Amino acid sequence: MDIFKLAALAVTAALFALLLRREVPVLALVLVLAAGTLLLWQGFSALANLRGFADALSRTSGLEPQLWAPVWKTAGIGVVTHLAASVCKDAGEGGLAAFLETAGAALALLAALPLVQAMLELLSGLL
Repeated sequence: MDIFKLAALAVTAALFALLLRREVPVLALVLVLAAGTLLLWQGFSALANLRGFADALSRTSGLEPQLWAPVWKTAGIGVVTHLAASVCKDAGEGGLAAFLETAGAALALLAALPLVQAMLELLSGLL
């Protein structure tokens, strides 16, 4: 799917959810979650292609593939945190969303630590 189809799906789902929210709020939430799941599915298929390119680039440059793992983990934590916080905000739970965003930031930093450690080892080897 191209971005125009994905955008059309998102806008259509949002408009229907807006109309449904007045009468049946639960159904509006289910519609938004279903559309979001479909959008994520399409996004993850694009990420699979990107990962293949990153692995090929890693082999070509001589970098270890393990160095990419913290990058992918951090990006995944960011995406999941953002989506879950948005759902919490839409449900009227802004405080819960803020706590989730804080926890997500801490977990992203934790996931990035092996990359920082590898960089420090590389720098110490150069000195």
